[in-house]
Amino acid sequence: MLIDVVIPAFNEENSVGNVVRDLPDSVRETVVVNNNSRDDTRRNAREAGATVLDEPRQGYGYACLKGIEYLKNKPDPPEILVFVDADYSDYPEELTKIVDYLLENNLDMVIGSRALGERESGAMTPQQVFGNWLATTLIKRFYGVTYTDLGPFRAIRFDKLIAMQMQDTTYGWTVEMQLKAAKMGMAVGEVPVTYRKRIGHSKVSGTVKGTVLAGYKILSWIFKYR
Repeated sequence: MLIDVVIPAFNEENSVGNVVRDLPDSVRETVVVNNNSRDDTRRNAREAGATVLDEPRQGYGYACLKGIEYLKNKPDPPEILVFVDADYSDYPEELTKIVDYLLENNLDMVIGSRALGERESGAMTPQQVFGNWLATTLIKRFYGVTYTDLGPFRAIRFDKLIAMQMQDTTYGWTVEMQLKAAKMGMAVGEVPVTYRKRIGHSKVSGTVKGTVLAGYKILSWIFKYR
């Protein structure tokens, strides 16, 4: 299987290289999308062995869409695409577990669930824990699909991802993907992943503005698709 990885990165100079280096050898290409960083994210990602793209429009979704567009236009696009954050809170080597579960169970998408796995104390803020619980509870009630997390560490078959026609450019990227998977009747699973304190300061959950905007965007997607 051709497995590629997309890593959105905004001012993650101290962690992005670790993420790239810890990915397993089964990954064909690692694409770091430098999302308007003002530090050495771009240089450190390239030195670690990643392909680096620049996306000056600020937003997690913009960065993901940039990586998808690049891979879609390759002569041999990936069969499976994995998303992982650049902050080193996930364990990149667990990609093997996520992809193996997808293949062994003939699934379309697998979410790395922090709720099911081991989580270092303080790795998620109380608002993150509550937000994930609220979002997954509403998804189950409105869509009849059970998720335990909106975790960013996930694998999806590339053709299924393209069929989703993803749109969100900021905070709603993960929930949009999970809602569309539910609406389209895709086979989705979850596996426990290990989660630790990130390197550096969170730009979303670490600020009041980021927390409010992320919460609003996630809830708006849930009610919009209902």
